[in-house]
Amino acid sequence: MTHKIMLVEDDQPILEMMEILLRRIGYEPILVPDVMDALERVQRDPPSLILLDIMMTPMNGWEFLEKLRSEYNIRELPVILFTASPAVEEKIALLRDPYLGVLQKPVSIVELKSGIEKFLAK
Repeated sequence: MTHKIMLVEDDQPILEMMEILLRRIGYEPILVPDVMDALERVQRDPPSLILLDIMMTPMNGWEFLEKLRSEYNIRELPVILFTASPAVEEKIALLRDPYLGVLQKPVSIVELKSGIEKFLAK
């Protein structure tokens, strides 16, 4: 079974690069450039994991995560925040969410594969 990985990212070149990487390591990418569309899709057909950019509009990644966990009550779906900000890891540690991780941009194919496998193994 191929795991579906939803990438929520509003930067088109990053979406295209990540699609190639995800396919290369054996996953089925679901590319969603619109954060509001991502919330609808998660409810209809939840992926195995979400790679989530933090800096987006009209809703940022933290707001998306809050809606996903609180309003939609989707708590056990793994989410990896995909960011260029090193301060995110400290904030994640405070949340104590076992289904939440972080990958720093730019990410290598080895780091991506390892990060995804860590959460899919749970």
